[in-house]
Amino acid sequence: MFKKAGSFVGLAAAMAILAPVAADARDQIRIVGSSTVFPFSTAVAENYGKVYKGKFKTPVVESTGAGGGLKLFCAGIGTGHPDITNSSRRIKKSEVENCAANGITEITEVKVGYDGIVIANSKKSPEMSLTLRQIFLALAKDVPEGNKEGGKLVPNPNKMWSDIDPSLPKVKIEVLGPPPTSGTRDAFNELAMEGGCKSFPELAAMKKTDTDRYKAVCRGIREDGAYVEAGENDNLIVQKLEANPDALGVFGFSFLDQNADKIQGSIVDGVTPTFENISEQKYPISRDLYFYVKNAHIGSIPGIKEFITEFTSEKAWGPDGYLAEKGLIPLPDEARKKQAEEAQGLKPLAM
Repeated sequence: MFKKAGSFVGLAAAMAILAPVAADARDQIRIVGSSTVFPFSTAVAENYGKVYKGKFKTPVVESTGAGGGLKLFCAGIGTGHPDITNSSRRIKKSEVENCAANGITEITEVKVGYDGIVIANSKKSPEMSLTLRQIFLALAKDVPEGNKEGGKLVPNPNKMWSDIDPSLPKVKIEVLGPPPTSGTRDAFNELAMEGGCKSFPELAAMKKTDTDRYKAVCRGIREDGAYVEAGENDNLIVQKLEANPDALGVFGFSFLDQNADKIQGSIVDGVTPTFENISEQKYPISRDLYFYVKNAHIGSIPGIKEFITEFTSEKAWGPDGYLAEKGLIPLPDEARKKQAEEAQGLKPLAM
């Protein structure tokens, strides 16, 4: 029986309270998050559906972007909230705190492998070779005047790639990429934009004196049309690159790998975005990929433990697994073994 306002409510009232919970009961895993991890998670969900056919339903996987997925994941416990969220960056301390504020105190973090962020174009055009500094000068909101060290910061005047360096094509700067809710955008801003920004000594020095200003300058993307937010659908960016050979697109390596007949990745700081270069962490714009599990849902939503086991099995994420065929760069053997043990043991996240 349920106690309410100092008295006990009757059976009928108790049933009425329980009715919405029963109505909302869910027997299918719900996964949200990163567009980059989406194809890997979908592949695991499909294989899981075959392995456990008749026992568990195939999980529903949605591509909401890493930031959007973590927001949904951290909103609460219960069948109205997702069980797992994919992320192309590590969860932030502020997001962990948001989860805790909503009753989500135990989360299991699973690092699944590596990914490179590519800057690709259509194979109808010549392959681009760029430095991190040139990428920053092409896409930053404010740049040093004259594109030179020591120049005062001015609104980005570069319209053509050749404005940055005469050796680059005399082609309009147009880069299609993810929105601010995307983990790919976060990682691109941190690794590519900030990486190029730091090549200017006076901007690098700003980090010690004014961290907020430093981040605003080094990670600020221009808003004058040179960078086009193309949503969370990376396949759509690939289609647009085919239609516009002069444009470049920013997305995860797996999409380059899956569309290698149509598009090519730009060389960055002299390194080509290949499986080997990313796995050896030679390629400068590479990052870790994750998924996060809401431990409170285990036991309430059937099959979560089995999904984790499927994802962290060698047949899935190993060097010869089906996820490698889709472009996932596997973790080293020992790291993979440790991650599998911790994931399957539901080790709580520690920041």
